[in-house]
Amino acid sequence: MLAVNNINQFYGESHTLWDLELHAEKGKCTVLMGRNGVGKTTLLQCVMGLLPIKSGEIIFNGDPIHGLVPEKRAPIGIGYVPQGRQIFPMLTVEENLQIGLPVRKDKAKQIPEMIYELFPVLREMKNRRGGDLSGGQQQQLAIGRALVIEPQMLILDEPTEGIQPNIVQEIGDIIVKLNKEVGLTVLLVEQKLPFARKVADNFIILDRGRHVAKGQIGELNEELIKEYLTV
Repeated sequence: MLAVNNINQFYGESHTLWDLELHAEKGKCTVLMGRNGVGKTTLLQCVMGLLPIKSGEIIFNGDPIHGLVPEKRAPIGIGYVPQGRQIFPMLTVEENLQIGLPVRKDKAKQIPEMIYELFPVLREMKNRRGGDLSGGQQQQLAIGRALVIEPQMLILDEPTEGIQPNIVQEIGDIIVKLNKEVGLTVLLVEQKLPFARKVADNFIILDRGRHVAKGQIGELNEELIKEYLTV
């Protein structure tokens, strides 16, 4: 579904991504791993068009998208939950969710009932401002907002960061449900090994802006963990 082929990216004179490749299989959950600062978030921002690439290509559903401006990437079916959530704190929960409605192909005017079924707390707090929610509730809101557009692929950047354990469990269950029952393709950056093993089918490891390992999640062995993931 998503293919990143030999992309290179620079911050000024700094070469951050080196001939990087990534393939996220349709209907699967792929976890992108690596220590802090190796280029994981940069890669996701390149996929979403938030950062330019110097060379290479990004293919989604067989079509090149690296030439599209960022606002054209959500309508083709990519939902994005950035690191830090980036909800609108002064808008209500309901208003945050409504932001995605114009992107939907069916131009629906109402928030899909599925969002509230997945995240009952959002229904309970739909009239509260986003900034008044806890960190875990804000993360659920950010995921719900991405799902409103009815994406074919959901991209999440460290969805468990700074979240209380019970909400981490809920988010993991929801990702598995969306992937296995709904058939949503998922790509996520994740540092927590137990969470990654719970939700992912495949893994990709980055180191210093380069792809260094990949495979099925059961093949993520102690040797790879020690070499590329432990601090």
